Amino acid sequence: MNINASIIDQRLGSLIDAIRQPAKDELNIQDENKIKPLAFVYLCVKTILDLDHSETFDCLTEGGGDFGVDAIHISEEHDGEFTVSLFQAKYKNNFKGDANFPASGIEALINAIRYLFDPNATLQRINPRLLSKVEAARSLIRDGYIPQVRALACNNGQPWNIAATEAIERSGFGNQVTWEHVNHDRLINILQATKPVKDTLQLSGKAIVEDMEFSRVLVGKIAITEIADLIDRHGERLLERNIRRYLGLQGNRVNEGIRNTLINGEEKNFYFYNNGITLTCDSFTHNAFQQGDYQVRVENLQIINGGQTCMTIAKTLAQRSLFPQEAYVLIRLYQLPKENEDLVKNITYATNSQNPVDLKDLKANDERQKRLEIDMEALGFNYRRKRSESYSRSDITSGVAAEAVLSVWRRKPHQAKFFSREHFGKLYDSIFTDQLNGSQVITAVLLYRIAENRRKRPAENDPDFVRYGSCFAAMQMGQKLLSDIKLDLASLNHEHFPKAQELVTTKGDDYFKAAIDDIQAALADLYGDRPISLQQLAATFRRGDLIEKLR
Repeated sequence: MNINASIIDQRLGSLIDAIRQPAKDELNIQDENKIKPLAFVYLCVKTILDLDHSETFDCLTEGGGDFGVDAIHISEEHDGEFTVSLFQAKYKNNFKGDANFPASGIEALINAIRYLFDPNATLQRINPRLLSKVEAARSLIRDGYIPQVRALACNNGQPWNIAATEAIERSGFGNQVTWEHVNHDRLINILQATKPVKDTLQLSGKAIVEDMEFSRVLVGKIAITEIADLIDRHGERLLERNIRRYLGLQGNRVNEGIRNTLINGEEKNFYFYNNGITLTCDSFTHNAFQQGDYQVRVENLQIINGGQTCMTIAKTLAQRSLFPQEAYVLIRLYQLPKENEDLVKNITYATNSQNPVDLKDLKANDERQKRLEIDMEALGFNYRRKRSESYSRSDITSGVAAEAVLSVWRRKPHQAKFFSREHFGKLYDSIFTDQLNGSQVITAVLLYRIAENRRKRPAENDPDFVRYGSCFAAMQMGQKLLSDIKLDLASLNHEHFPKAQELVTTKGDDYFKAAIDDIQAALADLYGDRPISLQQLAATFRRGDLIEKLR
C-alpha cells in the first residue's frame, strides 16, 4: 500500500458530500459511482491552481461530450498571452500507486488541444459547459492573444509510458503546450507546504550580514545548482501559495528568458540579468570567522519572491544535457521576528507588487477588510478576509465580495469578471472605498449569486449570453433594487439592509429576468438582427461593449 495514495483517498471521502449536490445540479452526474472520481478531479484542480470552492467547481466539465477534458481553467490575459490549464484525471480504487497514466488519456488530451484551440474548427457533441469556456478562449485567440496550454494528467499512480511520450512528441505542439503529471505524491507535497523547512544554504564568495532592530539581513550570492538542489529537496514547501500557479518553462516570456540565459552560453551573466531571490526565515546561523563561502543554517525557510526563477532553474537543470557550468543568483535572506506576521506580509507585498500574483491574502489585514468583517458579522454573515480550507455556503469571501461590488455598485462588470488579478491591486481602492459598508457588500453578493447560479445552471429558455453576462446582469439588478427601495447607494446601510435583503429574496428572480431583457435589447442595438456566435458574445462581454448602452 502506498501511504500517500491512501491519504488522498481518505481526503476524497470528506469532499464527496461537498460536491455531490452541485455535481447533480450543474454537471447532471446522477451515478453515485462517478462522484468519487469527480472528487479527485476537484482536489487536483483546487490544489494545483489554489482556487476556492466555487472557482474550483466552476472549472469542472466532466460528463458527456467533454472531449476527454475533465476540467479547464482560463487565466486572464497578460502581456499578450493567456494560460489554459486542461485536466484529465484517472482514479483507481487501489492504493498501490503503481499504475501508469494510460496512453489513451494522453491521446485524448492531444486531440482536445488540436481542436479546441482552433477558432475555425467546428465542435460537435460537446457539452455546453465546456463549449462556453472553449469559445471564450477562442474569442481571445481571435483578438490576437496567444494561448499557452498546460496539459495536466492526473492519477493515483505513475506517469504515462513511453508510447504516450512518443505521442506527445508527434503532436507537433512544441513549446506552446507543457505536459505535467499530477499524482498522490505531488498533491501531498503541496498540501504539506506549511511544514517548516530546515536546511543549509551554501553561499559563494563574500556576503553582507547586518542586524536591524530585532531582525537580521544577509545579502550574498548562491550557485544555481544549490537552488536546484533546494527545490529538489523541498519543492512546493518552499513556495508561497500563489507560486503553485507556476507558468512553466515554455510559453512564458520571463521564464523562457531565464532558461535561455542558462543554456545559451550566457550563464556567467545570469547574476546580472536576474533580480534575485528573496527568502525569509525564523533564524539563520553561520561561521562569522570565515571571510566568505558561508554555510548558512536556516529554520522555517520560505521563498517570498523569485519562486518562478527557482522553479525554472530547477526544471532547466533537470535536463542534464543543458546543465550550465557556472551561474549564480543574488539572494536576500531576512530573519524576521516570529510574532510579526504583518512584516512578512508587507515584505511579500512590496517585493511582489509588480507581478500578477494573487494579493488577497496580503490585503487581509487592511483596516477596511477588518471593518467589513465586523460590520457583516453584526448583520449575521461571516466575511472571510483570510484564506481558509473550510467551506460554508453562508460565508462571503473577500474575492467574491470584490467581484460583486465591482459589478453591482461600481458598474464595471467586465473588470469584475476578467481583471480579478487587479481586484486587490490597482482596483482595490476603487472597490473597497472608505464609504463601503457591510450592508452594501452583502446586498451586492446576494444579487451576484443569483446571476452566477443562473450562469452555472441556465434554464432551458435562457439565451446563450447568460453563460457570459452574469456580472452585467448583476449590475442591472442592483439598479432595479435601489429603484424599488427608493435609495441611493450611499444611503444603503444597516437600517435599510433588512428591506434590501427582503427584496432580494422576494424579487431577485424578477430582477434577473428584467436584467436579461435589458441585455437582450442592448445586444440587439449593438448587432441588429445579425446572429451572434458564442465567440462574439464572449468577446462582447469581456470588452464591456454593452456598458454604455445599458446605462
